[in-house]
Amino acid sequence: MNTPVKSALTLCVLAALCALLAFPARYLACVTEGAALWAACVLPAALPFLFLTALLAGTPLFARLSRLTAPLFAPFGVSGAGGCAALLSLLSGYPAGAKTVQRLCAQGAIGREEALRCACLASTSGPAFLVGTAGAAMMGNAALGWLLLFAHVTGVLGGSLLFALPRKKRVPRRDMPPPNALPAAQSVPETLAESVLAVLTVGGAVALFYAFGCMLTDALAPLGLPPAWSAFLAGLLEMTAGCSRLLPSPTPAALAAAAFLVTFGGACILMQQWCFLSKTGIPPAKFLGMKAVQACLAALTAFALGTVFLQ
Repeated sequence: MNTPVKSALTLCVLAALCALLAFPARYLACVTEGAALWAACVLPAALPFLFLTALLAGTPLFARLSRLTAPLFAPFGVSGAGGCAALLSLLSGYPAGAKTVQRLCAQGAIGREEALRCACLASTSGPAFLVGTAGAAMMGNAALGWLLLFAHVTGVLGGSLLFALPRKKRVPRRDMPPPNALPAAQSVPETLAESVLAVLTVGGAVALFYAFGCMLTDALAPLGLPPAWSAFLAGLLEMTAGCSRLLPSPTPAALAAAAFLVTFGGACILMQQWCFLSKTGIPPAKFLGMKAVQACLAALTAFALGTVFLQ
């Protein structure tokens, strides 16, 4: 990390600490709201999916699926095992995808070079959030949630194809290692404990960055920025909060901004992912750059679709 980035990070940490000391009641309440948001919206979906996907990754079925899906994901520069991680992410969301990539790296099922492409491909929001929360709850229209999901997936897949173009050699085939031979009486409790710790890590990130988003909103208030800009900047810290302010009055621009936030993830989701991906050796700057390209593609797709369907 270079000196300007370290200096900026230090200033942000000091500003947040000063805000917390100056207005403890306000921002401790924000932390509580963030924890309640996690408990109500994230925990019910994340915990069972983290637990079940962890169990699935240790079964012979996962190895068979990896071999079957290898040709499908070869254009993206990832193996069948990496493609399965992407499918799990698409079904259940960012934490499951990142955790599966970390597990595959630890098992030797994917190499370090492939891990970066795999991490970006397995970095998606699940349909439960985009269709159920963003579409039905925030916009009052599940069809617009499907539109947002299509734009999001298009951005992720399109960006991943772009990243795979410079490759000059095929992804080496790696056979999945044999599944964990531990008896169920031992492996199931261990997997449950690991999943609970993972979802608690996610909860801590949601609560903290929700509070940081409140701090940023308060700091920007005197500038008189348009509400959409303020919501977008807050969403760069905590994506759900930003979307909740952008989407109640959907326009093509609002859909584009929401698609960018969902695909990029914001600091909160990036931190959730990095809690797992930091163990893989993936360069963080390259990961951020690839996510930004995917987010821009998703935003352009959402804007085009919104222009057509929001008439």
